[in-house]
Amino acid sequence: MVKVKHEESFKVDGENLLKKVKELIAQGNVRRITIKDKSGKEIIVIPLTVGVVGALIAPALAAVGAVAALLTECTISVERVEK
Repeated sequence: MVKVKHEESFKVDGENLLKKVKELIAQGNVRRITIKDKSGKEIIVIPLTVGVVGALIAPALAAVGAVAALLTECTISVERVEK
């Protein structure tokens, strides 16, 4: 089984941040989500492992919601693993 990592980025505004993060988590092949402010400074890093769902991800989503309230524009970097 070969795992291939690749990374992609999305620019979003603060009000759509939480929605986009939830979409990415639901896709299931995301290894890590990094949220950066518009100057490129890392604000929050959410490591996701296989099987992380529900109550285990709730605190991270609460943190993303708090960050979204403070940021007007940000970038989400996503590290994916494909088999």
